[in-house]
Parts: sequence; C-alpha cells; structure tokens
Amino acid sequence: MYRSALEFLKKWKDNKNRKPLIIRGARQVGKTWLMKFFGKTYYKNVVYVNFDNNKQMKELFYKDFRIERIITGIELYSKNKVNSDNTLLIFDEIQEVPEALASLKYFNENSPEYNIICAGSLLGVALHSGTSFPVGKVEFFDLFPLSFFEFMKALGKDRFLELINKSDFEMANTFREEYIELLRYYYYIGGMPEAVKDYKEYGDFERVREIQERILLSYEQDFSKHAPSEVVPRIRMILNSIPSQLSKENKKFIYGQIREGTRAKDYETALLWLADCGIIHKIHRITTPLIPLKAFEDIKAFKIYILDVGLLSCMVKLDQSVLIEGNELFRRFKGALTEQYVMQQLKTIKGINTYYWTNNRGSAEIDFLIDNGKNIIPLEVKAEVNLKAKSLKVYYEKFKPGISIRTAMTKYKKEDWLINLPLWAIGNIEKIL
Repeated sequence: MYRSALEFLKKWKDNKNRKPLIIRGARQVGKTWLMKFFGKTYYKNVVYVNFDNNKQMKELFYKDFRIERIITGIELYSKNKVNSDNTLLIFDEIQEVPEALASLKYFNENSPEYNIICAGSLLGVALHSGTSFPVGKVEFFDLFPLSFFEFMKALGKDRFLELINKSDFEMANTFREEYIELLRYYYYIGGMPEAVKDYKEYGDFERVREIQERILLSYEQDFSKHAPSEVVPRIRMILNSIPSQLSKENKKFIYGQIREGTRAKDYETALLWLADCGIIHKIHRITTPLIPLKAFEDIKAFKIYILDVGLLSCMVKLDQSVLIEGNELFRRFKGALTEQYVMQQLKTIKGINTYYWTNNRGSAEIDFLIDNGKNIIPLEVKAEVNLKAKSLKVYYEKFKPGISIRTAMTKYKKEDWLINLPLWAIGNIEKIL
C-alpha cells in the first residue's frame, strides 16, 4: 500500500543534518507498518523495539543515557547488529518508556549518525502528563488515515489519479462519474489502512464495517486504560456527540448538545485527551482574516471533526445501500460527511493551518480558512452541484482575497477571483496553495 509519507521519509534519510524522527498519529493509522516498510525498502538492516510492556527496555533506558551502552543493550535484546550507516532503529510506542523519549536528546547531540524513527499513539497524552521531552532535538511527522488520492492508488486507480495530478481536468471531467463513485466508496470505507486493505482484498462492505467498529472499540478501550477515570465518561460523550454536532447547519461545537446544562470547563480535559490521541481535529473560528490567523482565533468558538470519514459513517450506521443512491450520499446530514471529508484531506497537507470564519452576526460563514504562511485562502464546501455561495461573496467583498476556492460536485472552472474545484480533486488544492 503506497503512502505519500514515504517521500518525506526518503528526504529525511538523505538529510545529513537529520535528527531522530517522531511519527505522531492516532492508533491504527499505519505508523508501525510505515516504519517497517520504509526500513525494509531503504535500509540493509532494521532493528525494531516495541516499548509496550517491555520490562527489559525500560530497565535499559532507566540507568543512564550513555549511547554506547544503550546500543549494546539493544543489540543483545534484538539479537541483531546495529550499524549506524545501514541500520534503521525503530522505537515503537515510545511514550511507554519516558526515559527512551528523553534519550533522543543524547542520540542527537552525541551520536547523530544513528538513524532513529519513533512512534507513539498516545504520545500527546504522555507529554501533557509531564513526560520530559527533547525539545529541539527531534523532528516530527504527523500521519493520518489514507487520503482520497492514496485511497485511489490503493484500489489500482493510478491512471485516474494521474489526470488529477497533471491538472488535466478536461480529460478528468470525461470520467467524472467514475471519480464520484470512488468518492462514495471513500465516504463509506474511509482511509483507515486495515479497512482499505480488507476491501481491496475481499470487496465486502460488511467486513469493512466490522473493522471500523473494532477500531472504534479499541479507542474506547484506550479511554478506559489510559485516561483518568473521572474523564472517561466525558470523553465518550464528546465522541458520541460529533455526528449530531456536524449535522447542524451551524457546525460550531455546542457543549449543551452533549448534555443540558453542560459547562465548557467540565469537558476541557476530555477534549484535550481526544485531540492529543489524534482522534479528533479541532479548528477555531477566526474573527479577522489577517496573517498569522493564529493571532485572531476565537478560542471559545470551534468545530470538531473525527479523524476519518469512514469511522464517522460507521458511527452514524450509514447503510451500504447509499453507495448506489447516486449523489444522495453527499447530501446526508446537511453535508456533514462532505465537510468531514474535506477537513480530512486538508490535514494531510504540510505547512498549512486551518480555521473557519463567521461574521459578527453569524449570517455568513466560510467553512475553512487556510493559512499557508503567505496567503489566506477561503474555502467553501458544497455537498451538491448548487453553486450559490452567498457567504463566499460576502467574504470576498469585505476582505478581497487574492483567490477563493469553492469545492462541490461540479467541473473544474477558474474565474477571475474564484476557482471551482471538484470535491474529488480537493487534494489538488496543495498545488493551488
């Protein structure tokens, strides 16, 4: 299964000034597979260490941070020689041994020749609980579920993907129905690697649902195992409220929709826990669209999305019959699935920050504002072919952005100030940015 993250990892390997790399991401997005596949493909030797319930490794890193001693211990444990010039060292679930995380500082300062990649599903949670961290001594990469483009590639649709990557929309529009069908499948299957792999092998939507239910259950088990006991019920309530929050016309997160009388401070820890696990994405409202957007965010107003559109489809028990119902699927839940899908694709683009905008009266809203450090690009999401964009027009007349983007079930079209980008080509927005 191809992951675009491999391109980043190859550049990291070739960088003479590389630092130990930490891959962040929710459980079951493919971190372990990616590290092992990268090592097997680009290194002569791979040494894999999983720190989960690993007493020997905990004792090894607990004593001191002398690199020579640590390497010797890893070699004895793995029964494998660690050569700095041709071996990839993989530290999995590194948050389970805080001393191993702290050791990365000494690897970077005293033995930078070693190639080290780490991963941890609950790394963000561990850091907020007081784990020491080698600030400035490591690099980060965030891994998410398969994007729609990666999904197409996984299903063997390389030629269709090639047309989009070349921006050959004249030819791509000829096969518009094929792209829309693939998009319907993606809404249902999503991008969790196990679900995509199983569908490719068996073509069975019921099996896909069972896998998604299993993944959601594993998240529930993580809550019970790792989160403070008093916070666990609130974590579950937030997660269960996401479908109804996204089905509103105004998708701003409302605490009262979780339970009547709920106060924000009662759920702040639960929200932080879900975000640190990578299970949710939280984007804030912007009052004034000026660079940097971070300086103008309204911390009290935000929207929440789950990490994968397929998991959202599973949570709302979307029936597989929608796959043959034409474009009705994209209209479900007032476009909630479509907005979730777009947000999921934006998260895979490095170097951007995402927010949303509403005017003070709340009568106009831009679904996403994208800050790439140079420009602010408004992005309006339409679930259907309807191209009425009152809010986008209000925003344009007020702030005069250099370019605006509307994504819908339409053909590609570039106008003076507006680009109409098909939903199935939203991954191409990176080139526009």
